[in-house]
Amino acid sequence: MFVLFAFGCEVEAPIREDVPELITQVTLTFTPAVGDPVVVTATDPDGEGVQDVQVDGDINLEAMKTYNLSLTLTNGLAAPSDPEYDVTEEVEEEGHEHLFYFSWTNDVFSDPSGDGNLDSRSDPINYDDEDVNGLPLGLQTTWTTAAAASGDFRVVLKHQPELKSATSESTVGETDLDITFTVNVE
Repeated sequence: MFVLFAFGCEVEAPIREDVPELITQVTLTFTPAVGDPVVVTATDPDGEGVQDVQVDGDINLEAMKTYNLSLTLTNGLAAPSDPEYDVTEEVEEEGHEHLFYFSWTNDVFSDPSGDGNLDSRSDPINYDDEDVNGLPLGLQTTWTTAAAASGDFRVVLKHQPELKSATSESTVGETDLDITFTVNVE
């Protein structure tokens, strides 16, 4: 009697990496059509360590003026030559998995109106960029200030792999970034 045994290797699919980004510094640059940009940063020197995020100043904007906001994200724990250093590029490349949400208080902005989309995705935000699926991303946005006021401006980056949709809320996915600045409109 002859018995043939066949042995094979089962090839496993590669493991998908859905790890939240390590961001040690976020830079917000509000650029008006005319005038100097307003730049503020927030730094978390040890990433997910014991030190808290430090906001390096208030956002001081002129009343009744339109600004283009650009966000830059870095991982200062990596060398500038390492791919992990430029988190902005990674978020942009994986835009279909990321979305910035925004909120503000005291009607500091007239456009978009309201208080942001952190509490309801359907609330207006002027996104100027989108992912490969045509959904908003938020590295580039447009803001028009209202009359003189002071309030809070909160920026939240959610990592939503295979979860991001036209209606995904800020409660969906992992939080990569959650920072609140004081904003002064004068």
